[in-house]
Amino acid sequence: MSDSLRPEAARAVAERARTFFAAGSTLSESARRKRLLALRAGIEKFEEKIYAALKQDLGKPKMEAYPAEIGITIGEINHLLSGLAGWMKPRSVHTPLVAMPGRSMLVPEPLGTALIIAPWNYPFQLAVHPLAGAIAAGCNIVLKPSELSPATSAVLEAMLVDTFGNDGFVQVVQGGPAASTALLEEKWDLVFFTGSTHVGRIVAQAAAKHLTPTVLELGGKSPTFIAADVDLAVTARRITWGKFYNAGQTCIAPDYVLVDESIHDAFIAAMKSAIAQLFGTDPQSSPDFGRIISDRHWSRLETLKSGGTVALGGESDAKTRYVAPTLLTNVDEKSPLMQEEIFGPLLPIIKVKSVDAAIAFIKARPKPLALYAFTRSDALAEKILSSCSSGGAVINDVLLHISVPDLPFGGVGDSGMGGYHGRHSFEVFSHLKGVVKKPFWMDLKLRYPPYRESLLGLFKRLME
Repeated sequence: MSDSLRPEAARAVAERARTFFAAGSTLSESARRKRLLALRAGIEKFEEKIYAALKQDLGKPKMEAYPAEIGITIGEINHLLSGLAGWMKPRSVHTPLVAMPGRSMLVPEPLGTALIIAPWNYPFQLAVHPLAGAIAAGCNIVLKPSELSPATSAVLEAMLVDTFGNDGFVQVVQGGPAASTALLEEKWDLVFFTGSTHVGRIVAQAAAKHLTPTVLELGGKSPTFIAADVDLAVTARRITWGKFYNAGQTCIAPDYVLVDESIHDAFIAAMKSAIAQLFGTDPQSSPDFGRIISDRHWSRLETLKSGGTVALGGESDAKTRYVAPTLLTNVDEKSPLMQEEIFGPLLPIIKVKSVDAAIAFIKARPKPLALYAFTRSDALAEKILSSCSSGGAVINDVLLHISVPDLPFGGVGDSGMGGYHGRHSFEVFSHLKGVVKKPFWMDLKLRYPPYRESLLGLFKRLME
């Protein structure tokens, strides 16, 4: 596709997709299974090109690219293949006496044509992961990859054309915001968007004009609470890994840390040690530390730094879009650093007097995509989980909930709506149609006019 997309071209894409879906070739289990297998084979065929593209776009090392982009996607496809037959079957539900002798069922059917708008931070996984779910559900797809990760977007298009041809089952539309805007003017059966909360609102408004359902995978400021009873070395190592994975450009990265004031200084010392262990004394020369996606995002992070005092790091290089792993203390809670999702390797660290103070801090802000808490106390962990709403949560680690295919991944409130992964992917691209089947051999006359009020008591019993 062209890098620009005129309204008439967007309309042609949508009409071609609807025509393809109407032919019914996506519906059978065998067709879905065949395409999922082809997708898996396509990923394996293009694996080295995917690595190279991710390195070019984000400086991503293979040891991050495989588990977070390729491996998790292949695992999702395998999970979809193993569960597909069972998920497609109608599910019986209780039938009340008033509908007897009928049979009530939930019957999954594909929503139709899905528009998937993918982001740049995990540009392969967050395009292909939902695409696989759409295939499993029996949908066909129009995919808009991110213009900010051009190398990966080009490989995605090449892989999908090589895998599925150009018959309208999967169409890839390249381009920037104008292309997304043109596509959103058209009617789809589902819009699946991953990106910022700001753009998510725009997507939701555009979809609402057509009464199109949306899945919005957004972000926000995911908090991390550190209690006084933790193993500091392990805690710091896990947070360092999760925060600086993909150079901090992860929607579920720990955005800021609330640490019990009694261990504040010890925690910072442990973080400094962990950063040195993982990335050396000069992270810029580490082959395992990525780069910021664009000059604009690099400049934004440079501005955010001013919201706190640099306790470690702070170095940066505009030419290579490098920003060092940076710890920030004395944080100004009203600064942009604490108002915006950071999406980079800056970690604000804030003292709190108690878990109650941490809970109050978290609840005073929009509901986050992820919530992390480190403590040896089950009671304290449960208190945090029950007090604070979030899309997902992990106790004593970070990021790992995304790797469990039976857990829905998604946000709540400002961090998004709708969840996917595994069966949840199948269901989010499906409509669960309620069906009642009845035979002809019983047809109670008491439900038909002329009504007899003396039978009202019987009606009440039948409907209980």
